[in-house]
Amino acid sequence: MGELFAAVTMMSAVTKFFAAAMVMFAAMFVIEPVLLGLARMLGFYTVVQERRCKVYMLFGKVVAVLDEPGLHFLWARMGWKAPFASCKEIDLRLDQEYIRSTQVNSEEGAPMGISIWYEMHISDPVAYLFKNADPRGSLSASVSNSTVRCLSNMKLADMLENRHAMSQTVRAEVSVTSREWGYQLGSVYIRKVHFRDSAMIKGIEEKVVNRLRQVTSAIKQDGANQVSIITSTAERHAAIEFAKAAAVRPQIVGAVLENISRDPEIAAAMFEILETEHIIEGKSEITLVPKNGQLLPQLLAAREIKPEA
Repeated sequence: MGELFAAVTMMSAVTKFFAAAMVMFAAMFVIEPVLLGLARMLGFYTVVQERRCKVYMLFGKVVAVLDEPGLHFLWARMGWKAPFASCKEIDLRLDQEYIRSTQVNSEEGAPMGISIWYEMHISDPVAYLFKNADPRGSLSASVSNSTVRCLSNMKLADMLENRHAMSQTVRAEVSVTSREWGYQLGSVYIRKVHFRDSAMIKGIEEKVVNRLRQVTSAIKQDGANQVSIITSTAERHAAIEFAKAAAVRPQIVGAVLENISRDPEIAAAMFEILETEHIIEGKSEITLVPKNGQLLPQLLAAREIKPEA
């Protein structure tokens, strides 16, 4: 009996544990969200997220503006108006927009396109809600109009080069108007300046291509001229050196022959060698003369040589 009673007691304890767990689960995941939602509906409290703002209005008037992130108790702030006030949540995060190819004319009359990028955020939620029906569209139109008004009739060279000064000019003019609509204008940057007329673009491309061809041909001609100068200079120096060598050669050969002629035997052998070479090459003539000299006058007459007296 004791063991049966202990088993029944243990089963009862387990049942109670599961029942308590089910109640806790229901309280955590079902009852608590319902109660918190009912409390928010009745205006007991609200939670403001980071970079968000809640504006409470009653009978067309603003009764509270909550822009600090965290938990806020509305009864302590608005009293009996909390359950009846309507709420509008506004995003205060930094936003940006890019306007493409706003048409302007340069001082020379060239149709140009300017693409401008800017960033902004809501600084005054009340002015954002009530001062303008479409503040974002109005801000975009104001930036475009300021771009046309401030940057038209500029010199084409300044328009293509001074983008930073142009960006600062547009920002200074638009910032005053944007504050009236609850916007705070951040960075403004002109990202692109381009030609809009296709015929003008083709003309500029042709001029650039022709200029590149002229520069290329000038570089080639200059290189050819430099090569010609270097070649002629080298040939001139070579000719001078060859002339010097040709002038020095007889002196050197004469000195060598002078040294050779000092020894009669070597000189005779040298002359015989030279004469033999001339005979072999066919540069010398051979005349046969008899030993007794009887035929000498006939031979001289045949060669048209007159004997010396």
